[in-house]
Amino acid sequence: MTEAKKVDLAAALGTFTEAWSPRIVARYNENKVFLAKAKGDFVWHSHPDTDDFFFVIEGRLTIQLRDRDVELGPGELFVVPRGVEHRPRSTEGASVLLIEPEGTPNTGDPDTAAAEVEL
Repeated sequence: MTEAKKVDLAAALGTFTEAWSPRIVARYNENKVFLAKAKGDFVWHSHPDTDDFFFVIEGRLTIQLRDRDVELGPGELFVVPRGVEHRPRSTEGASVLLIEPEGTPNTGDPDTAAAEVEL
């Protein structure tokens, strides 16, 4: 059994600077809880088998969908339904908490997904 630990999100965010390079900060029920820094455009992608959860901690994040943009600020979240093509982007930069099932590539494609790093 893995020992439960408290996670200080601000401290964890202070351990890295790279954009679009998520860090695993916790796991629960076969899900990974990530922190990521967003700056610029991510790639257009979809997840055929899972929804995509975004919670903005600080800054502003836009989730571009093919038919509209969803603007998020601190304390706001958005869930992209499974199979919906989307592209996260942030002009000014944002810190984001993400939740996804184990084995889900962040780009929807294992060949282009960012390496998973655990804090």
